[in-house]
Amino acid sequence: MARPSTISTTARAMPATRRNALPGRLSPGMACDTAFRIITRRHLDAVLAQHEGTCRGDPDALHQIRIALTHLRTAIRFFAPMVDDALRPNVWAELKWLNSQLGMVRDLDVAIERVVAESGNELAVIAELQHWDEKRAESHRLLARALQSARYRRLVEQTSAWIESGPWSTRRSKEAIRLRRCSLADHATARLTEWETTLLKKARKLSKLDVEKRHKLRLLNKRMTYSVESLTDLFADGSATKQKSILKQLRKAQRSLGQLNDDARGQTLAASLNGVGFEAGTRFLDRKREKKLLRTAAAAYRKLDRAKPFRSSDLAPNAEPED
Repeated sequence: MARPSTISTTARAMPATRRNALPGRLSPGMACDTAFRIITRRHLDAVLAQHEGTCRGDPDALHQIRIALTHLRTAIRFFAPMVDDALRPNVWAELKWLNSQLGMVRDLDVAIERVVAESGNELAVIAELQHWDEKRAESHRLLARALQSARYRRLVEQTSAWIESGPWSTRRSKEAIRLRRCSLADHATARLTEWETTLLKKARKLSKLDVEKRHKLRLLNKRMTYSVESLTDLFADGSATKQKSILKQLRKAQRSLGQLNDDARGQTLAASLNGVGFEAGTRFLDRKREKKLLRTAAAAYRKLDRAKPFRSSDLAPNAEPED
């Protein structure tokens, strides 16, 4: 078990030292710079909240910290080019590093869950699980070390400072000012429409995509899903019904594509196990399962394609412009 962390308490306190008061909820007429800070603060706080549990080896905490981190990275993408300043590449690279540290252990957790679910009490499988558990323990030791490192502490400090007062927030060009002042509803409508169009175009070729391109489609799907979820404050009444309907189809496709990706990762991880690689890898090869998951995802995309795209009125029903 990893030693108790002294970083997480410190890290959780650091962002608060720089924060100005912001509204508790998003609103349609809100300027994009304010909305960006609200959304990214929420997700950075969620990352920090799961730090200690992840260091202790809690699989659920690990899952939640990865979700929060992906939400955070998606928000940065969502508000580009407003936040594309000189510091963003470094912030992005460090968040990507953290995601890679978390990813290996999470992939192992998913693979182990699959093995356990299908195993029963077979002695051969019990022996195989020993190899999986050893690899998980080794990977978690490396993760805990990363989460307790000076690099992680700098990542939190730099990301928090950049969100609050990075160069993006003070650029004086007309375009930079326009992007910061643009209403959230207008920006979100344009962004969601653009991402949905790209997603559905690629989804039409789903049956012909290889593993790598399917993985990229899954990332596009996740980006769209997490963005709609982050904008929940803006949906009301009939718009909320539409939001839930769209999220339902996105999540269906996400689950299927996620399971396909987990299978591919499981095969790769199994190949790295000492002594049981080939045999363990065959557990993740199932053409019948693959076809079923592809059909489910394709059906979800067809329903999503039939839904009306987002309109500004969906995100700002009867709203008055804000000052």
